[in-house]
Amino acid sequence: MKLTSLLNKVINAVGYFCALLMCLMLLNVFYDVLMRYLFNDVDIGMQELEWHLFAAMFMFGIGYTLKEDGHVRVDVFYDQFSDKVKAWVNIFGSIFLALPITILILYYGINYTDEAYEMGEGSADPGGLPHRWIIRSVIPVSSGFVILCLLQVILLQIEILRRPNSENESTALSSSKDEEKQ
Repeated sequence: MKLTSLLNKVINAVGYFCALLMCLMLLNVFYDVLMRYLFNDVDIGMQELEWHLFAAMFMFGIGYTLKEDGHVRVDVFYDQFSDKVKAWVNIFGSIFLALPITILILYYGINYTDEAYEMGEGSADPGGLPHRWIIRSVIPVSSGFVILCLLQVILLQIEILRRPNSENESTALSSSKDEEKQ
């Protein structure tokens, strides 16, 4: 099994996890709205849980978006490049732009999470959620996940560069998706 295929499976599993978080968040919002407007009851903990679910979905979704090549870029220029130039741009952006900031977020996120755990931090609001370190741990864990996704992107771009003919990049993406189905 190729490393890219294994990475695709892991990334897809986290993508499904993000979809689950989205569904849980929608149910949570539905519950909050129902309780607030029909029963005039507000639950601070459930409101905070909305933010936590959204934050986790967003943070883990960053890596999945990288894998799916759905991130923002200047397509006016990028679309005009050949597949090999696109591969070089993606490798450069991954290594010199995305990776350094992700490593910084990972490094400081570990300390940020550890501080919350050590002091037993919880919500300042009465009825809020305890154990703030749990949501803070999403920062370093999702950063590690983004690093895995960057590795997958880099390996895929290297495969494109190693091809003798100028096959379409979408062919590489579809072959990568075919591998993960097997």
